[in-house]
Amino acid sequence: MIKLTVLIPAMALLTITTLSSCFYTSRESQKLFAKAKTEQFDVIIVPGIPFEEAGWSHTMKGRVYWSKYLYDQGITKNIIYSGAAVYTPYYESEIMAMYAHALGIPTEHIFTETTAEHSTENIYYSYQLAKKMGFKKVAIASDPFQTKMLSNFTRKKVSKDIVLIPFVIDTLKVLEPRMITPAIDSTQAYKPDFISITKRESFWKRMRGTLGANIDESR
Repeated sequence: MIKLTVLIPAMALLTITTLSSCFYTSRESQKLFAKAKTEQFDVIIVPGIPFEEAGWSHTMKGRVYWSKYLYDQGITKNIIYSGAAVYTPYYESEIMAMYAHALGIPTEHIFTETTAEHSTENIYYSYQLAKKMGFKKVAIASDPFQTKMLSNFTRKKVSKDIVLIPFVIDTLKVLEPRMITPAIDSTQAYKPDFISITKRESFWKRMRGTLGANIDESR
């Protein structure tokens, strides 16, 4: 019989091990960033996240501010924000682009990809857009969880040359006191004929989409 005092730490260790495999640790993020900042990218891809009328979420705010930091530091020349109106009637990419511009990034360096409904599609379709625009050096910039989750798909299904630049949490903490929420006109990103993906697709089709199985490779 296994004592409970032994079982609990074992379960905790299993949970920690499982979760840690799903996101980049602070040390791993710092290492990836240290390598990335020695280069200059033509464009970074920033995947979308649903926008609610009440305002942007902490995660969206983090992604936009991280992209602004990379732009301000000269690490990237341009940014592609990606995301359709998926769970709410707002184009995620357009909302992020408006916030980015309101924070000071020139519109000529902001691009949007408005059809992706899953993270895998964010990367695939944005990379195709980047190539069409002549961008050669491409990176993904997002939170440590999403970046890690997309790493295998990106390298195996999109391009091994795409660089990963997850958040460096310590850097965002330094920036946080100066992080404002600028006013935007969200109605400009509103989709009138919106139907939530949960009503258009079954759970299993959405799961397939999450894995990249619904990508239109003819685009």
